[in-house]
Amino acid sequence: MDRRTKARELAVQAICQLDVQGEQVLPLLPRFFRENSEDELVIQLAEQWTQGTWTHWRQCEEEIAAAAEKWNVSRLSMVDRNILRLGVYQLLFCPDIPEKVAINEAIELAKKYGGVQSPRFVNGVLDAVYRRKKESGTVSHVQQ
Repeated sequence: MDRRTKARELAVQAICQLDVQGEQVLPLLPRFFRENSEDELVIQLAEQWTQGTWTHWRQCEEEIAAAAEKWNVSRLSMVDRNILRLGVYQLLFCPDIPEKVAINEAIELAKKYGGVQSPRFVNGVLDAVYRRKKESGTVSHVQQ
C-alpha cells in the first residue's frame, strides 16, 4: 500500500474518533498513529492531515453542506462524513496534493470503508466543492 494512502486511512480513522469524542482525543492521536504504523512519513502525514482537518472542521462542514444540498451533514454515515472532511481539507488546504488525487483517494477510501453508494456520493460532493471553488476563483490553497 502506498504510504500516503496508508496515512489517509489513519487520518480518516482519527477524524472519526474526533467526530465521536471531540478534542479530548487529540492528545491520544500520536500514540494511535505509532501503534498503527512504524513509517515516519505515514505518521507525519496522518498527524498533519488530521490536525488540519480538525483546525478547519467548520469550514469543511460548510463546504460539504453547500455541495450536498439535500443532505444534512450530521445524517451522513460517519465514514462518508469523515472521508468528505478529509477530502475537503485536502482540496482546500494542501497545495502539494493535486485536486484530482485528493478526490480519487477519497473515492478509494469510500470504496474500501463505505457503503455501496459511498464512492459515487463522495465523488459527487468533492467534485461539487472543487467546481464551486474553481468557478469562484477561490481555489486558493493555503498551506497548513
